[in-house]
Amino acid sequence: MTNILLVTSSPRGPESLSTRFATEIAEGLKARQGGTLSTRDLAANPLPHIAQAYIQGRVVAPETRTPEQVKAVDLARTLVDEVKAADVVVLGSGMINFGLSSQLKAWFDHITWPRVTFDYNETGRPQGLLTGKKAYLVTAAGGIFSEGDWAPFDFQTGYLRHLLHFIGLTDVEIVRVEGTVFGPDAAKAAIAATEARVRAVLETAV
Repeated sequence: MTNILLVTSSPRGPESLSTRFATEIAEGLKARQGGTLSTRDLAANPLPHIAQAYIQGRVVAPETRTPEQVKAVDLARTLVDEVKAADVVVLGSGMINFGLSSQLKAWFDHITWPRVTFDYNETGRPQGLLTGKKAYLVTAAGGIFSEGDWAPFDFQTGYLRHLLHFIGLTDVEIVRVEGTVFGPDAAKAAIAATEARVRAVLETAV
């Protein structure tokens, strides 16, 4: 049985293409592989930005935590446990000012936790601890950032892949939807291309 975690983050609501295609992948995997599908919508239910209670609470002894620290650490632990329980993580991200949304950044800030989701080996190199999982990363952008003049300004896709690798999710398949701002015909073609890509992803999913 496959446990799937779907994390969406776009503030565009039903118009979000990253949410649409990430959801299609997650639901398609569930239909083919069975199992469970859990969803965390970071736009509908945004996380707080990390604050002093979280920073201090996760390093002090549990019995000495203040109520604020307990609440902050418990939230982070819940988010980490969701990822730990998943065999597959499907992540949807729409580009905001060349990068990821603050909602999604807050999620990573909570789950990137020393000695919980990553550690350092004897040589000081970081090692992700959330290993053995498959990740699908769906990124959306109005322009074209996978190649050409704007590729150097894609601070979304590479950064998200790095964060996933850092905590141990190294098997990452990327699905892009891009080039939707160049008129109705271009948007239609971009969506059709992504639909085909999603079908191919699902057909080859183990």
